[in-house]
Amino acid sequence: MNKLTQRRQHTAVQLGLPLHEIASHTSAFLRKNTVFVIALAAAAITSIIVPPDAEYLTYFDPRTLTCLFCTLAVICALRRIHFFSAAAEKIISLTSNLRNSVIALVYITFIGSMLIANDMALITFLPLGFIVLERTNNQKYMAYVFILQNIAANLGGMLTPFGNPQNLYLYSYFNIPTGEFMMTMLPPFILAVALITACCFAVPKTALVYDGETHSMPKARLALYLALFALAIVVVFRVIPYQIGLILIPAVMLFADRKSLGDVDYALLGTFVCFFIFSGNVSRMDAVRVVMEALLEKSTILFSALSCQFISNVPSAVLLSKFTTNYTDLLYGVNIGGCGTLIASLASLITFREYLSHNPGCAKKYIVLFSIMNFAFFGVLLTVCYFL
Repeated sequence: MNKLTQRRQHTAVQLGLPLHEIASHTSAFLRKNTVFVIALAAAAITSIIVPPDAEYLTYFDPRTLTCLFCTLAVICALRRIHFFSAAAEKIISLTSNLRNSVIALVYITFIGSMLIANDMALITFLPLGFIVLERTNNQKYMAYVFILQNIAANLGGMLTPFGNPQNLYLYSYFNIPTGEFMMTMLPPFILAVALITACCFAVPKTALVYDGETHSMPKARLALYLALFALAIVVVFRVIPYQIGLILIPAVMLFADRKSLGDVDYALLGTFVCFFIFSGNVSRMDAVRVVMEALLEKSTILFSALSCQFISNVPSAVLLSKFTTNYTDLLYGVNIGGCGTLIASLASLITFREYLSHNPGCAKKYIVLFSIMNFAFFGVLLTVCYFL
């Protein structure tokens, strides 16, 4: 027996677990939290290039993290009283077939992104999509439907200043009039609606048969959780300080259903933290900044869209806004650029994480389909907007 094997066995004994159980738990954690592990590695590597300093504190958006945490907590509470199961039953009863159900799910996500931002729309409506497909034995369409919901969230939010985080930033930074903003984004928005609708029609008109028990919800808890969800949305809209939501929602949940706080996907929150560090570090690399300046001189829309594929759309908007006054093309670029790679938009990481939670061994298959669909949307929208 070599020394390495002896050391591993000694560690396992100290932990009170057999070595094979530790390996099994580690493997399960890596499969379940693949995105978090990758984000952590990316943050660690870039932190070597850009050593931690006081500027790291500016990387994080506490409002975004607060909104994510509060929304996740309330969603967990709603799930525990079978809210999404009941909502899925309603969708199934109102739609005659699978295609109509998918259209309903995608459009709910699309409209939700315009009102409560793309991240929150996905956190809210992806569980609904899962239950509809799972309870009607149509799980084979889950990747396709989740990706459509993801694209709908990213592109639906482009129409309003608060639909996507990068929109809110550019809307404020350039002081763009609201009417001008919405008219600017209307052409790609209409095209996105047409493309997404066409993709929905690729789903067959299979008759739906509900396979599962029906659910009734405790009315008092439902009212309380919906009120908390409304509070979380008010925080998203910046009507009240996010600190109030961060204090009030967890406090109520501690008394109403503290297990919901334990069910929160903290790995997802950790993924966002790591991604903020990664994107913040990349934006400070001199080589990246020099390349961005040179490329923007050639085509703002093209290279802002491409930059999103590597450092995500929000960091791209923040970084590139310092080097151009062409906010129209920059708006096009960072919104269209949300389609493409998994890291082009933080919303895409949410979708990927949710999909893997239900299909832990299907990451490769999902990424292939995700890339084909997203780059197809990316190519069509970028081509059209390039000539506007």
